[in-house]
Amino acid sequence: MTLQPLAPTPLHARPPRRAPKPKTAMILAAGLGKRMRPITSMIPKPLVEINDKALIDYGLDALARNGVERVVVNVHYMAELLRAHLRKRRDIEVVISDESDRLLESGGGIVRALPLLGDDPFYLINSDTFWIDGYRDNLDLLADLWNPAEADMLLLIAEMRQATGYEGRGDFTMDREGRLRRVAERDMSPFIYAGAGILKPDLFRELPEEVFSLNRVFDSAIDEGRLFGGRLDGLWLTVGTPQAIHDAEAAFAASATRVQHG
Repeated sequence: MTLQPLAPTPLHARPPRRAPKPKTAMILAAGLGKRMRPITSMIPKPLVEINDKALIDYGLDALARNGVERVVVNVHYMAELLRAHLRKRRDIEVVISDESDRLLESGGGIVRALPLLGDDPFYLINSDTFWIDGYRDNLDLLADLWNPAEADMLLLIAEMRQATGYEGRGDFTMDREGRLRRVAERDMSPFIYAGAGILKPDLFRELPEEVFSLNRVFDSAIDEGRLFGGRLDGLWLTVGTPQAIHDAEAAFAASATRVQHG
């Protein structure tokens, strides 16, 4: 796969940010990792390693690099192993949202974590997806695009050609202003949700703490015209199966070769 990053925008040409960078984040790490078996019979999926580094540490490193001070991580499957790993972090405060009693999925997990997240918009990252940055740091790119006057959610989205390990039909279309829409269920969508975004906690305040997917909140924001996308700069990697580990490591190696040879 040929990586085709966007051309860099000179710093002096970028418009001023319309809102502060988020200082809080949530990493979704409570899943069972069934497709990753037999590896996840021994460890939780966020601790699966790519190039000798746990998946969840790629997200934590990106958040720390972007000035995030507090990260909420939800846990359920093999929670004690994940807790022990997270206690080693010294560069960022990690707070646990415990779902040991019941796995709440992506939407319900955020509802339970709301008291830990505070009142300001926060970064959201899936623990099993990450990316190789192109010219831009992608969390910094999202912060540049974030406009809370127009958006309730801003999602990092990738084109199919930028993705490895993805087997779906896409998630969204995007108009010129960056608003996201769904297409008919059987149609292909040009953009994939790349497992990161900026969200307003108010979206979840009136929702019950029950099992539901984040897609429910996406669709509500679409209905209001307040779901926006920011196009990923680089290559998006999703690690859902053992084979995807090899694909991700190969993508890293290819990226390093391109950097070395300019």
